[in-house]
Amino acid sequence: MKTKFLTTAFLSLAVAGVVVAAATLPKTPSPDGASCYIISPKDGETVSGTFTVLFGLKGMGVAPAGVKLPNTGHHHLLIDVGESDKPDFNLPLPMSDTVKHFGGGQTEAEITLPPGKHTLQLVLGDHLHIPHEPPVVSKKITVTVK
Repeated sequence: MKTKFLTTAFLSLAVAGVVVAAATLPKTPSPDGASCYIISPKDGETVSGTFTVLFGLKGMGVAPAGVKLPNTGHHHLLIDVGESDKPDFNLPLPMSDTVKHFGGGQTEAEITLPPGKHTLQLVLGDHLHIPHEPPVVSKKITVTVK
C-alpha cells in the first residue's frame, strides 16, 4: 500500500513538473497575415470513408517538428474537436485520435472516418508542437462521409 502511494505521489509530481515546464515555454511568434486553410475537401463536401486532406499555408513555411526556423511550423489536424475539448494552445498539442500530428512536414494526409458528419480544422504548431502566437488556425469545415 505504501509503495502504491509513493508511486502515485511521484508520478503526480512528475506530471505537475512537466505541465509547469511546458506552461513556461516561450510561444513562437507568427507573422502578420499568416493563415492556414484546408484546400480539399471543401466545406460541406461528401467524401468516401478514406479521403485525402490537402493543407494550405500562407505567409509561413512548413518545417518538420524539431526544426526551429523563423516563420515556420507543421500541421496538426483536429477531427471532431469542439470548443469544450479544444486543446490548450499554451501547451504542446496532444497526440490522439482527434488531434493528428504531421511532424514530418506533410502538406496532405489520407484519413479514414466512419460514415456521418465530421469537422476538420488545421492548427499550425512550432518545432515543439505548440501553436504560434497568435495561433495560425484554419476555418473549421464539415464533411459528410458516405
